[in-house]
Amino acid sequence: MTQDHPTGSGTATEAPWRPARTVAVVLAGGTGSRVGLGIPKQLVKIAGKPIIEHTVAVFEAAPEIDDILVLMAPGYVDDARRILDAAGFRKVRRVVAGGDTRSDTTRLALDLIGPDDCNVLFHDAVRPLVSGRIVRECVNALWTYAAVDVAIPSADTIVEVDDDDCITGIPVRSRLRRGQTPQAFRSPTIRQAYRLAADDPHFAATDDCGVVLRYLPDVPIKVIDGADENIKVTHPVDVHLVDKLFQLAAARVPRLVDEARYTEELTGRTMVVFGGSYGIGHELTELARRHGAQVFPVSRSTTGTHVERDADVRAALTAAYEATGRIDHVVVTAGILEKGALAEMDEATIDRLLQVNFVGPVTVARYALPYLQQTKGQLLLYTSSSYTRGRARYALYSATKAALVNLTQALADEWAEFGVRVNCVNPERTATPMRTRAFGAEPEHTLLAAETVARASLDVLLSDLTGQVIDVRRSGGQAVPATADEPVLPTQPGPDRAGLPATN
Repeated sequence: MTQDHPTGSGTATEAPWRPARTVAVVLAGGTGSRVGLGIPKQLVKIAGKPIIEHTVAVFEAAPEIDDILVLMAPGYVDDARRILDAAGFRKVRRVVAGGDTRSDTTRLALDLIGPDDCNVLFHDAVRPLVSGRIVRECVNALWTYAAVDVAIPSADTIVEVDDDDCITGIPVRSRLRRGQTPQAFRSPTIRQAYRLAADDPHFAATDDCGVVLRYLPDVPIKVIDGADENIKVTHPVDVHLVDKLFQLAAARVPRLVDEARYTEELTGRTMVVFGGSYGIGHELTELARRHGAQVFPVSRSTTGTHVERDADVRAALTAAYEATGRIDHVVVTAGILEKGALAEMDEATIDRLLQVNFVGPVTVARYALPYLQQTKGQLLLYTSSSYTRGRARYALYSATKAALVNLTQALADEWAEFGVRVNCVNPERTATPMRTRAFGAEPEHTLLAAETVARASLDVLLSDLTGQVIDVRRSGGQAVPATADEPVLPTQPGPDRAGLPATN
């Protein structure tokens, strides 16, 4: 259990708090009736995975969390258990049916945890965008406070109304917060609150901090900052909003600790790079080779390989397989950028854009699957910031890049049963020959180096990520992959900046 110990006093109890462990309780008891999809909302797939899997993954990755309990809607426990078992989560200890009410489920969770003094975090399963930062701050706050809530300021004015829907009051907005989860407690505190609640015939509660506030009014409840992205999937529109947030969010890129680890991981592996003659594809080829991988770069200019042609793609994959007996990674950096208004483009240009930028990756994916299935490998595609909104004079380029994001997430879902991962890298404007041809010379300090994007790509290929869009961007003057705990939305440059990364 990794925690930061604050200095100073202000503890809610006199005795030093020494928890034996920290337990995350994922509350998945809802039936999803308001979503209207016929299954509990926590089982609905977003960004290629069930919501509950996304949520549990956050606590699995948090070093502050030791154990995870999942309280599932009755009748769906086996479904949840299959999902979480398949994901390989090591911290999940129990998946059991929840109670009839939220408070019943909390009591059940406390019974399962046992009598030890520990930290307990209760989190809604249908808040899949909770961040590692929020989890960490909740746990750290428990060194000082016995109860912790998560909330964000209200952007709207709140009004109180009577039975006739007439305003009776308007609270001062600066003192109002919108509650989220997790809610975190020292286990003796939440147990005592529920013991007192059990003696109240009028007890009713929808959240656990409310129970502490009512029955232990002398216990301070610390509020830490939540996040706008940490929304709860409740209504049908929420499914679409969260799906879009996942699509826009920058995944965390796992970085290996040293160069020797790259060699250890890559030695003996085979990589095929479509579009490997220059730019990002070339840099990735050279980098992987230096660390022991057998890399087969192909392109129109060097090997006469057209990604949109079935025969060319099959030939490239067959040659690599016959030479090494395996294919672990297939990368598609091939792409073209043609500027101009759609109405002014001739049919040949339109066809070329669509064929190379979209049909090509689809063709590679189709023929790569049997090879990647053997090695439990990964397909890596490339998009651009223009996938989030189409831009004038780049209509087809933007459209094909958006299509690749959807293709990534769909294939990650389809191929999960085969153990094949699919991801998509989204670099900022990158110094490549293709970009230079399209935009001319640009100040070097404003562009990512192709080698930087290649390094981030290699990290993705060696990770367990799947179905993710990984941003690679400049930060503080240095080009780095986005690695913040909070989801980071891609920058939306203006039309004059174009914001288009260059693949090959």
